[in-house]
Amino acid sequence: MYRWLLLILLVMLAGLQYRLWLGEANLRQVWQLEQQIQEQQQLNQQLIERNKRLEAEVRNLKQGFAALEERARSEMGMIREGESFFQLIEPEPETP
Repeated sequence: MYRWLLLILLVMLAGLQYRLWLGEANLRQVWQLEQQIQEQQQLNQQLIERNKRLEAEVRNLKQGFAALEERARSEMGMIREGESFFQLIEPEPETP
């Protein structure tokens, strides 16, 4: 009687171990999913930081004319009224 009970419990334990290690949604897959979650959370954090920087830049451009003027000067080559623009051209090296 006890042998049958012990045998049944061992078979059940083996079945549970099979599902745990080799069955659907096994531990290896759970570990891989946890790793993917961590990687995605790191990527999300980087994107959140980038978005904060972009929001600050947009806010600065909307409110501050200094940032707008700086961007117009550096990216578009614009100058103020009454200023003179000088462009220095490097001489090309002489080739023998």
